[in-house]
Amino acid sequence: MKIAYFDCFSGASGDMILGALMDAGLPLEKLKAELAKLKLSHYDLKVEKVAKKSIGGSQAIVIVEEDHHHHHHRHLSDIKTILENSDLEKGIKKKSIGIFTRLAEAEAKVHQTTIDHIHFHEVGAMDAIIDVVGSVAGLAALGIEKIVCSALHVGAGTVECAHGTLPVPAPATVELIQGKPIYSTGVQGELLTPTGAAILTTLASEFGPMPAMTLKITGYGAGNADISIPNLLRIAIGESAEEIKGLESERVAVMETSIDDMNPQIYDYLIEKMLQMGVMDVFLMPLHMKKNRPGMLLTVLCKMEMMDQITDFLIAETTTIGVRWRIDHRMKAHREIRTGKTTHGDIGFKVAKIGDRTVNVSPEYEDCKRVAVKKNVPLKNVMDAARSVAAKLI
Repeated sequence: MKIAYFDCFSGASGDMILGALMDAGLPLEKLKAELAKLKLSHYDLKVEKVAKKSIGGSQAIVIVEEDHHHHHHRHLSDIKTILENSDLEKGIKKKSIGIFTRLAEAEAKVHQTTIDHIHFHEVGAMDAIIDVVGSVAGLAALGIEKIVCSALHVGAGTVECAHGTLPVPAPATVELIQGKPIYSTGVQGELLTPTGAAILTTLASEFGPMPAMTLKITGYGAGNADISIPNLLRIAIGESAEEIKGLESERVAVMETSIDDMNPQIYDYLIEKMLQMGVMDVFLMPLHMKKNRPGMLLTVLCKMEMMDQITDFLIAETTTIGVRWRIDHRMKAHREIRTGKTTHGDIGFKVAKIGDRTVNVSPEYEDCKRVAVKKNVPLKNVMDAARSVAAKLI
C-alpha cells in the first residue's frame, strides 16, 4: 500500500499541498492535464523552486486573470456543476465535492445560515478550485492509497480577509478541525488555512505520528509568507512494510486503568456502553493490588480520536481518578462479513483474509443466538451447523 504522510509542522494551505506533491515527483504538465478536465479558462499554474530558512521546496503559483474572474463568487451548487460537468474521474469528482461541501458547511455554521446561501469568497475563488481539485487529482496520479496527517500547527494572532480582521485559526478553520489534533507554538500568522484544513481533514484517514513504512521520497511545498520557522509542508511517501506480508497495519490507542474499589456488577454496563460508542475491544484482567486488594485492569482499544471521549467516560462512570494511554501498532488480516445459508437459516460469517488467501471464517455469535431463539432450537446445534458452512467457505 502506498502511503502519503503530511507533516504539518508549519501548517498547510491548498497551494502548499500542490507544491509538496510536485516537489515529490508529480509533473507539472500531468497536473495541468488533470486540471484541464475542469473546462475552466483564464488561469495558469506554475511552480518555482524556493528556499525557506535554507530548506528547499516547491512553490505552486496559481495565476488568475482578475478581469475575467472578478466578482465570480460561486455558491456550492455552482462548484458542484463545474465538477459534475468536468471530465475528471468519478472518484476525483466525489472527493472534490466532499471537500467543498465541508467548506460550505463550516462557513454556514460560522455565519449562522445554510450552505445554499454561502458565497465562496477566499475559499471558493478560482485558485481554491485549482487547489482542491489539483490536490485530489495529484494524489491519485501519484498512486497514493492511504493518507495520514500529523497534528495540525494552526498559528496565532489575526488574519485579514474579506470579512475583516479574524482570529487565527479562522472561524471556518476551527469548524473544520473539530476532533483533530492541533497545536500552536505562538508563531504569528495563519499557518492553517480553511482550504488546507478542508483538504487534509477530508482525505486523511488518520492523524498522529508517522506510520511504519519504507520511505521512498519526500517533498516540500512552500507557503508565501516568510515567518520565524520554515514555511513548508512536508510530504513523505512510502510503502507499508506490512503490505508485503499481505496484512493490514493500523495504529490504535490503548487505554487502561486499575480499579480495586468498584462494584463488579458495573463492569457489564461499562463494557456494553463502550462497545456501543464504537471502541474496538474492551477486556478485564484480575490484579493483586496494593494493600492486598483484589482488583481489575480495565483495558480499552479504540481509535486515537476517541481518546478524550473514553477518558471522560471512564472517569465519570468508574471510581478511577486516572487513565493511562499509549499508541500501539497492530497488524491484522483483512476482514469482511458474508452471509451463509445453514440448515437453520441465514448466518453472518466474519471472513479473515491475508492477500487472496482466506485464513479463518467465524460465525457471528449474535446471529446464531438470534436464529436459535427464533427457531427454538439449541444454540449449540445452530453453531455446529454454522461451523460446517464455515469449513466449506474456508
